[in-house]
Amino acid sequence: MKVFLRLFIFGLLGSLLLPGYKPVTKEPDKIKVHTTLERTILTIPVTSKDSIYPYEIGKYEKYGYGRWKYGPGLIPETRIDLMPAGYGKAQVRNAALLLTFFAMTDVHITDEESPAQAILFGYRGGASSAYSPVMMYTTHVLNAAVIAVNGLQKRKPFDFGIFLGDVANCTQYNEERWFIDVLDGKKVDPDSGSKDDPVPGPGNDYQDEFQAAGLDTSIPWYEALGNHDHFWLGTNPVYGSARDLRPVFTGREVLSMGNIFTDPKGFKHRDFYMGYLNGATVYGDVTAVGKVSAFKTPPEVPSADPNRRSLTRNEWIAQFFHSTSGPVGHGFIPEDTISGFACYAFEPKKDLPLKVIVLDDTQSEKDADVHGYGHGTLDKKRYEWLVNELDKGQKEGKLMIIAAHIPIGVEPAGSYIGWWSEAFIKEADLIAKLHTYPNLLMWIAGHRHYNAVTPFVSPDPLHPELGFWQVETSSLRDFPQQFRTFGIYRNIDNTVSMRVTEVDPAVEYDSLAGVSRSYSIAAQQIFKNKLVPVPTGSCNAELVKQLSPEMMQKLLNTAKPNHSLHQQQSSE
Repeated sequence: MKVFLRLFIFGLLGSLLLPGYKPVTKEPDKIKVHTTLERTILTIPVTSKDSIYPYEIGKYEKYGYGRWKYGPGLIPETRIDLMPAGYGKAQVRNAALLLTFFAMTDVHITDEESPAQAILFGYRGGASSAYSPVMMYTTHVLNAAVIAVNGLQKRKPFDFGIFLGDVANCTQYNEERWFIDVLDGKKVDPDSGSKDDPVPGPGNDYQDEFQAAGLDTSIPWYEALGNHDHFWLGTNPVYGSARDLRPVFTGREVLSMGNIFTDPKGFKHRDFYMGYLNGATVYGDVTAVGKVSAFKTPPEVPSADPNRRSLTRNEWIAQFFHSTSGPVGHGFIPEDTISGFACYAFEPKKDLPLKVIVLDDTQSEKDADVHGYGHGTLDKKRYEWLVNELDKGQKEGKLMIIAAHIPIGVEPAGSYIGWWSEAFIKEADLIAKLHTYPNLLMWIAGHRHYNAVTPFVSPDPLHPELGFWQVETSSLRDFPQQFRTFGIYRNIDNTVSMRVTEVDPAVEYDSLAGVSRSYSIAAQQIFKNKLVPVPTGSCNAELVKQLSPEMMQKLLNTAKPNHSLHQQQSSE
């Protein structure tokens, strides 16, 4: 009985933290999928008074880190923030389903054995983006998320899926290829350099090759550019006037630099070795990290690997044309591989007047920014392109969604991840311009690694249709490791609803993705990153938006009433 209770309390995950666990044998299509409408993940608080460092993974179980249990589902909250005074929640009644899609973001597929990571800045605390034990399992949690999408697809088909940037952690070719290969359903070998097998046998450790489930081929998926996709750790150009890092990626010597968080010139300095994770060990032991003066000779990774090469944004775009799933290029066109222009628009349904505007709002390698390259920005070309797409959409009577990596209007001035002060268009001016488009439904984004919903209320009370929503989605790397589904509905009055629902990856207890979940919880408990909202990091909502009578009439002519809405909504 004591053993049974221990396993129950630990959520059956205690055995995953030790070597020798068995791989999952259940077929992907047999794994049951749950959304947060049905159940949530609740972390079990750490009761030990002993603190540990993030890299001390072998102590997680002993001190009670990484435990979790299932909690009740989250009832979606009806949000009418954009509606005029006197409009009540009881008035919101869905009449027809217009569109359904999913969004994932900040997957951060990581080659933890690369000599070009930044382990030093996180392994003893500090930045979880620099080090987290989840780094070893990023391909597995993505595969579990894909399995969840496929399960939901059987309940109610998605019209499309979109990834909102940061598919790679550090611009590497192999990181992006692992991402695409997981979605394409290929065999994925998440091991770089020398072949490692920390737990002898196939399919039972983070270095083993595995067969990815692959996204259901009936779902077209699209991609947006993130700052980690073309900047070193999302913070600096890999090549340029400051420092050329390209030889480091494909070499053996471990990256050295100064403290980029306290020294504006730290990127150029050689004060500390950044370290790497030893892929031959069960816990990915932190190796070759510390002051340069402490090493007699420069530390090296066991072997070099040309597949670790850093990609330019042009090369990053080009990889999406080497995919067996659709559409070709996943939104990009061949010319983008030459120009590096990462903005495009698409219309997901022929019979629906709606288009998605995919916007690159990351910084340019040409920007002069000593505070890091994680800001949102638009240069003249991208801003004029955006305005042109919005103008066309409004003139043609189409609903519009902007999909970008970096959100707007939610970070204070001077934030390292907020809007850049030197951008061509100021953030306030951009928001004011967006308020001139009554057909703009929402801006969807990632980047901040948590779930949030923000109303941008119309500046004119007489025209509430000028308001729009912003929906942020959490990272698949950090807790709560979720993605979102969206259902857009026409209502019986001049409004539409966006039903947004969090979904946990389809994790089996005895899986590598299960290890990832436990480690993400432990990292959250140690780093104490901002969790929005507490305690689950999840939020489900129905977001109501006013439409103009003209736009509603157009929808009435294209979207007929659906008499099975109750069944559809219960599965979101």
